[in-house]
Amino acid sequence: MQRSGCPINLSLEVIGDTWSLLVIRDVMFGNRRHFRELLTASEEGIASNILTDRLRRLQSAGLLSKAPDPRHRQRQIYSLTEASIQLVPVLAALGAWGAAHLPATPELSIRATILGAGGPSMWADFMDELRELHLGIARPEGAGSVMEQLEAAYQAALS
Repeated sequence: MQRSGCPINLSLEVIGDTWSLLVIRDVMFGNRRHFRELLTASEEGIASNILTDRLRRLQSAGLLSKAPDPRHRQRQIYSLTEASIQLVPVLAALGAWGAAHLPATPELSIRATILGAGGPSMWADFMDELRELHLGIARPEGAGSVMEQLEAAYQAALS
């Protein structure tokens, strides 16, 4: 049951709990597409029952889709939907704010810092890349990989 028709309230009812945005973050930035990857590779250590619940909620809300993995019959693959891909600017702003105002670690801040500095044009490129990866919509030819740039910066920050 919705508390009100306020768009901020409605958004928080879908993604405002402790884990939902972190699951989306892991699919979006970590390309973690399987339950086991989401469970074991999360920096925050999500419990399996909580992950199961959030994956169901996110699917029900239209933020994730699930399909059989063509490479492994017993596994499911999770994909972002257009609605969750459009969260990129929100996550970029939230990450940049956290990196600037909270005691975030340098290695976990680097992607947020780069995305924040990259602004709307980088966000658009990243969303196009996510659409290609998760929705099968081809990107413009010659488009560089924001995902590779973010991962390279993260790896450099680790070393």
